[in-house]
Amino acid sequence: MQYRTIAHTAVGAIGLGAMPLSIENRPDERRAIATVHAALDAGVTLIDTADSYHWHAGEAGHNELLIARALARYGGDTSGVLVATKGGRGRPGDGSWTVTAAPAHLKRAAEASATRLGVDAIGLYQLHKPDPAVPWAESVGALRELLDAGTIRAAGISNVTTAQIRQAHQILGGGLACVQNRYSPAVRDSEPELRLSTRLGLAFLPWSPLGGISRSSLDGPLGPAGPASVATAFHRVAAGRGVSPQQVALAWLLARSPAVIPVPGASRPLSITDSAKAAELTLSAQELALLEGGLPG
Repeated sequence: MQYRTIAHTAVGAIGLGAMPLSIENRPDERRAIATVHAALDAGVTLIDTADSYHWHAGEAGHNELLIARALARYGGDTSGVLVATKGGRGRPGDGSWTVTAAPAHLKRAAEASATRLGVDAIGLYQLHKPDPAVPWAESVGALRELLDAGTIRAAGISNVTTAQIRQAHQILGGGLACVQNRYSPAVRDSEPELRLSTRLGLAFLPWSPLGGISRSSLDGPLGPAGPASVATAFHRVAAGRGVSPQQVALAWLLARSPAVIPVPGASRPLSITDSAKAAELTLSAQELALLEGGLPG
């Protein structure tokens, strides 16, 4: 596993997005914990969670508690694992998502997350989404207070614009460690945010990084449900390399910037084991040009 830096900490270049382990159609706990353990076995040392990653009403923190149990039951060393959690969103249990980024709520949420994770200080705490009802500076100011209080060691922001990144950077300074926006072969609206994060020395964590990579015959049990497809450049490169299109997509993301640390979701051990291998897949200039030419406009 190659390493990249986030919050002054070296982490595996591929992280684990733990959301699928707790939301709708989640696996049973045995398989969920086996998935986390497979990630650790593959060299993954960044686990991305949130207090809102749950399915039903009344089970806020389900994913955080699951990750804490999985780490406690792992037979190896977990001292180098960075658990990144988020606050500011909620799930009432009807499938919808809410946004609440008032400072008092964020501070209470961070303290509750630390308790569920069983830590004195959260390694990386991210504001999940800007709240249109709360001035951005006030929400980010809550992160500043959490840093100053020692409740969190580093802060991140998610689903943000370049203007919001700049303002957060002014408020948090070196306490701001990362930006987490949606970014994938199919969705590249956050290209400006990626470039700015790179210039500012912030890690950039693409969520839903495999968007646009449909199943192919190479996927076997790794692929998502749906019709097979070999139509994209990612599938053609994968066929030539004898790897999954998902690995090619993640390797393409890593080649976009040294700031990129993808956090693909997984609900099975085989899925994250396959994704982690992308950290060792170096694409040639010719392959990258082919992939770039095959991207949607």
